[in-house]
Amino acid sequence: MSTIYVVGMGPGREDMMTALALDVLRKADVIIGYPVYLDLLGEEFSQKEFLSTPMRKETERCRMCFEEAEKGKQVAMICSGDAGVYGMASLMFELGQEHPGFDIRIIPGITAANSGAAVLGAPLNHDYCVISLSDLLTPWEKIEKRLRMAARGGFAIALYNPSSHRRKDYLQRACDILLEEIPGTTACGYVRNIGRDETQAVTCTLSQLRDAQVDMFTTVFIGNPETVIMDGRLVTPRGYKV
Repeated sequence: MSTIYVVGMGPGREDMMTALALDVLRKADVIIGYPVYLDLLGEEFSQKEFLSTPMRKETERCRMCFEEAEKGKQVAMICSGDAGVYGMASLMFELGQEHPGFDIRIIPGITAANSGAAVLGAPLNHDYCVISLSDLLTPWEKIEKRLRMAARGGFAIALYNPSSHRRKDYLQRACDILLEEIPGTTACGYVRNIGRDETQAVTCTLSQLRDAQVDMFTTVFIGNPETVIMDGRLVTPRGYKV
């Protein structure tokens, strides 16, 4: 049975990929992914065969994996962060039902919630959830419900896809929902361009976050009731006695 690898490449920098991910990519004949992610791969992989599709052509991109594997090639599909967190892992398994002769293996990577949290300090050191503000595949009504339930449950929250050209006010809308449930003084933060030279990290309150300018390369963190800003770092205590 042939194997297709679905590889989480973390933020994209080679030193932030796992050794297993690098090994799989080095052995691959063809690497398939969104063009932005392929561009992040270093010089080491420049001689590999790259295949890609534009945004919103994810199904076609996944089908490419099976088509290339059927030619006898060793195939690796790359995803930013972790392939199983808003990545291609689930779609590959769904399409794999049409191609029973292939073994799909997921190679984990560092998702933005974890890499961004490390830049800010320790905002996810207790129970937390991850919510995407993109309504391309999820109705906004469902996103709003999840935001409210997470806030009521006292979870720290990592927000993915907080803004785009089409969704400029979505973080503001999310903050307005959260402000109905938790105080405006709640400690928050955000990180842009995680793991790259131009990484930017900001700590703030929820009220201040509402007016922050963010983009699709930003990950946002909403603290829980115990989260504090400590010497400029965002910290959620686990509850140890100090």
